[in-house]
Amino acid sequence: MEQFLKVNANSQLSGLIRTQPEDFQVDEIQQFKASGIGEHVWLHIKKTGENTDWVARELAKVADVPRRDVSYAGMKDRNAVTTQWFSVQMPGRDAPDWQKKLPDSVQVLAEKRHDRKLRRGALVGNQFKLLIRDFNGEETELRDTIERIQSEGVPNYFGEQRFGYKASNISKAEQWFTEGYRIKDRNKRSIYLSAARSWIFNHILSERIKEGSWNQAVEGDVFMLDGTKSCFIETVGEIIKQRILRQDIHPTGALWGRGRLASQGSIFELENELRKQFLVLSDGLERQGLKQERRSLRLPVRNFGFEILHFDLLQLTFSLPAGTYATSVLAEIGRFSLSD
Repeated sequence: MEQFLKVNANSQLSGLIRTQPEDFQVDEIQQFKASGIGEHVWLHIKKTGENTDWVARELAKVADVPRRDVSYAGMKDRNAVTTQWFSVQMPGRDAPDWQKKLPDSVQVLAEKRHDRKLRRGALVGNQFKLLIRDFNGEETELRDTIERIQSEGVPNYFGEQRFGYKASNISKAEQWFTEGYRIKDRNKRSIYLSAARSWIFNHILSERIKEGSWNQAVEGDVFMLDGTKSCFIETVGEIIKQRILRQDIHPTGALWGRGRLASQGSIFELENELRKQFLVLSDGLERQGLKQERRSLRLPVRNFGFEILHFDLLQLTFSLPAGTYATSVLAEIGRFSLSD
């Protein structure tokens, strides 16, 4: 995310990430209790080096059901070892021997019956364990950086993967919005809409970092309760400032769509100016029927820990809410690059 400002741009910490799938481990945090009966088979899957949607297609083949009958709560990284839940709709049918028919890269950890399908976004968050190889830097700086992140959070950017290689999804969205042709592939349509919306949001956040207000309460801000999507506007006083410090609430930025911006004053002016700057994207999102929403500008990082396993091997552990990116945390710690 080099085009977007970082808070900790002068970090001297560096290293390599994702040298192998085992270096990036993600465990989905779910809070549900299966009923034990029902037409949906819920599967707790561990996948290594595989795409979430590819796994869903493989499960559909094994169960001999249409792909639409397989659901999951969220996408997980391909170049990683991840665990997550899937549900397969199989009314009146016994489940097959999943493991016998799945590749070795996909393991079934648990199987339960439930009366409802797993819906997108229906998860609490994700727990991460990351290995940084060829780590270089002072432990004192690392410790200070992690303590700052624990108390302040990090900018809640959408990850680069949302925009495609060299931001190609943005180019395709602009072409679609300009030429007005119909995209029949629902998945591609969703990708372009999400990319366009996220691009505007990231620029709003970058501007707030430039102003030094990305994690501060500013008059006209729309605040979001931590751990929820609930938003409100209130005059900025000592109580609001203290709640910001405690990370009980967070300032938000616009996720563009139809309707009037909820922000006011200087925040409204900033967000409206970004709308004009990316007019093709903002107008296109409105024409496609998306509605105004808000996203927290700040990402709280919980259960943060680190351990230097070897002189140049760093292990990081932390948990994040659903819909956020570990890359946002890594970007604020140091200059970590992909291995060749």
